[in-house]
Amino acid sequence: MTLHTVRTLCIERISTFEYGVAVEVFGIDRSMDGLPRFDYADVTPDPARPLVTSSGSRLLIDNGLDALAGADLVIVPAGNTYLGRVSPPPPAEVLDALREAHAAGAIVLSVCSGVFVLAAAGLLDGQPCTAHWHHSEELARRHPDLDVRPDVLFVDNGRVITSAGTAAGIDACLHLVRRELGASVASAIARRMVVPPQRDGGQQQFVERPMPATGDHSLSNLLNDWLDRLDEPHSVRSMAREAAMSPRTFARRFRAEVGTTPAHWLNRQRVARVRELLEGSDLAVEQIARRVGFNSAVVLRDHFRREVGVAPQAYRRAFAAEAG
Repeated sequence: MTLHTVRTLCIERISTFEYGVAVEVFGIDRSMDGLPRFDYADVTPDPARPLVTSSGSRLLIDNGLDALAGADLVIVPAGNTYLGRVSPPPPAEVLDALREAHAAGAIVLSVCSGVFVLAAAGLLDGQPCTAHWHHSEELARRHPDLDVRPDVLFVDNGRVITSAGTAAGIDACLHLVRRELGASVASAIARRMVVPPQRDGGQQQFVERPMPATGDHSLSNLLNDWLDRLDEPHSVRSMAREAAMSPRTFARRFRAEVGTTPAHWLNRQRVARVRELLEGSDLAVEQIARRVGFNSAVVLRDHFRREVGVAPQAYRRAFAAEAG
């Protein structure tokens, strides 16, 4: 398992929600459900002093920065903001410890304004990144050389992952679990958390909703129905017909409610289902293609490689044994 030792770097004014994201995904023992157990711990620069959270409460942490040594993953939640303003960078010892952990091989993942710590440590130089839209302009102002992308949920650069605020941190963490441990593990954790197992990192952070997203106008029931019928040849026209809308109105409503196009959403859901079937079944790629609605194994391979970065058979070799 490539994700075993997980550490959360906690600094002053840590956001309790973003901190809770790290704990919820990696800090809970789910081994009774057949899921991997992470070696999880929180670290802080001064364990002798209670840490003040964003709500004014106090958090007691036993581990100092030396506990970052040997980590496979270091999570940096929002923790350097007060009254909506981003504070100056943390002490040099914090930045040095983060750089050392990354240089030793750790993946570093930020949530919301935690990206400012990564930027101050020089871990984002020459790489695209994101932050909560509320902080994106400030991030670009402080670090003009960064490629700040304010309209996405998270950006995966391999060993550095940045995510926007609040729920986008969940998306980034589950994405990393899926990337390293497979879709079945990520989906099982998501089910326990009662959250969607996969949202595209390129999905918009802030989605205008000119129409209500609940009640009779919501597409949620249709989305679930289409997920159950991925094998069918859906198109914008056929989906619009089921939604009792014109194709143009449907496409606009879909983007407003889901944050992406119908075609992109369908392909992402089909690839997600392919991952599950590669991990948990012996079906041939041709059979899987028919089951998820891709026209052929060639089309499946093209979409799968584009989304996942490897061929289906390589993915199966990497994850099927763990899934079993």
